[in-house]
Amino acid sequence: MSNESISLGARSGLQPMIGLHALRSPARERGFFGLREAQPGMAIQGIQIRAADCPQFKRVASALVSRRYAQRGYLTNTRASEGERHLLTLSAVAEQRTLGTLGIRFDSDAGLGADAVFADEMEALRASGLDLCEFTQLALDVDVPSKTVLAALFHTAYIHAHHVHDAQMLVIEVNPRHVAYYRRMLGFKVCSEARMNNRVQAPAVLMSLDFGYVEQQLRRYGGQPALGSLVRTLYPFFFSPQREAEIIAELQLTALAA
Repeated sequence: MSNESISLGARSGLQPMIGLHALRSPARERGFFGLREAQPGMAIQGIQIRAADCPQFKRVASALVSRRYAQRGYLTNTRASEGERHLLTLSAVAEQRTLGTLGIRFDSDAGLGADAVFADEMEALRASGLDLCEFTQLALDVDVPSKTVLAALFHTAYIHAHHVHDAQMLVIEVNPRHVAYYRRMLGFKVCSEARMNNRVQAPAVLMSLDFGYVEQQLRRYGGQPALGSLVRTLYPFFFSPQREAEIIAELQLTALAA
């Protein structure tokens, strides 16, 4: 499946944030990309990924980020980003409980959060000609299976970033002690040495991930959670290629009806 046939971004002439219309669709009961059945090892049924696009959802998502960051000794100012135009916040919700949250920031004249600490590295990435996006403010509830929730959030965010907005490369800032996990489990590459990130008062490393690599891994492993105990990667817990195609088709139909 090519980007040309499924993209909802600039080439189609639709609004830049058209993905939000699908996330707000009344027909989806404010839910999106639900895991219809429990996955192996899940204690909670029926995860849905929602856009935190109303004050209530934003407060809950911000509270989870603040709590988890504080537990790690990080500073955070979630209120500063709640009204940010180029930031889309997703929440994983089940049984009226927020299990995790992840923000997608799209590149613009305002830049990305990583520019503040890694300006030279970010300039080099942009010079490659690839359109960038950034995942930020990831927080997971410690009492739920993190692989399932992280995979659902990450795959949903990937669909919006890559297939809706045509982003080609993802950047993240992570604590040095988490670098090995992101390299092994998702295929991120290290782009910098560790530096102090004053926003959270903790060291950070810039990492990048080519979405072409994600496509390859989804074709190979997506939708096969049984492989999760056999291979050291998170991609078996992602949606299957068939389910991803269904999600993108749902986005297309909702976008056309918007």
